[in-house]
Amino acid sequence: MASPTVKTKLLNGAALFLLLILALASLFIGKYPLSLEGLLAGDELQLRVFQTLRLSRTAVGVIGGFALGVAGFVYQTVFRNPLASPDIIGVSSGASAGAAAGILFLSGGAAVTLSAFSGALLAVVLALALSSLDRSGKNSSIVLAGIAVHALAQTALLCLKLMADPERQLASIEYWIMGSLNGISLYHIPGNLLLCAGCLALLFLLHRQILLLSAEEGEARMLGVNVGRLRLFILLIATLTVSSVVSLTGLISFVGLMAPHCARLLTKSNRPGTLLLSGLLGGSLLCTADILARSVGSAELPVSIFTSLLGAPFLIFLIIQGRQD
Repeated sequence: MASPTVKTKLLNGAALFLLLILALASLFIGKYPLSLEGLLAGDELQLRVFQTLRLSRTAVGVIGGFALGVAGFVYQTVFRNPLASPDIIGVSSGASAGAAAGILFLSGGAAVTLSAFSGALLAVVLALALSSLDRSGKNSSIVLAGIAVHALAQTALLCLKLMADPERQLASIEYWIMGSLNGISLYHIPGNLLLCAGCLALLFLLHRQILLLSAEEGEARMLGVNVGRLRLFILLIATLTVSSVVSLTGLISFVGLMAPHCARLLTKSNRPGTLLLSGLLGGSLLCTADILARSVGSAELPVSIFTSLLGAPFLIFLIIQGRQD
């Protein structure tokens, strides 16, 4: 029987292979089909579609899904809760309110992306600031602060919806909230992906500290860990990772919940290899959902429809499993 480390390496290898296959499929599948022969022959239209749309869309699908999977692992580990997700401290609702403000008061896709990122970051900073008022350093203070910020952001989003033009702006807001990789071009993504890559690198460098936070708080303090500061710092980095993705794609449901939990079910451990596997599975989930979104119907569908179709039953499974345990 293979050791846990060998098993994890084999699982990571298989997940990487699956992700590469899905990324390759994502480059060629869509309303305008591309072919390897056409690209190699220098077909101008195919090359333009490949370079300006498919390449960037696939990159966001792979890296964005990887980032959501890694961030979900961090949230679940830090909060010691398999149901934890970026929503828990208001990042998704903050991004939604920011995007709605950008659609109403600014013009251009880049402005909406920046507004969504600013809204997510503002929500996180506010949640962490509120939680820092509680000197006990307990996880519950961050959760309660996140609930308060989520409620505040949802109220702001509702007010912005009421101000929106029902025929144009309101539809754009609703479509953004449902999440899509449609329309992402090479001109929009460099800054976001650089920030995302930097944050991911930090999270992998801090994997030992992240695992320390999964231990009992008293044990972590005995090891010389400043639990409160370390938790806040790691949560901020994880949230910046998520913000850099959702500000481009809109809200993507359940990837950050399913990927890390599936990784733990497969490895039966919480080792650093599970962190990598969470990212690889997250990238595979988002790529699969995006391929289905652009190929199932006559018109392109929101990505979150397909992630929710998988995520909702998975959440029910977790609840049932938790009751049995």
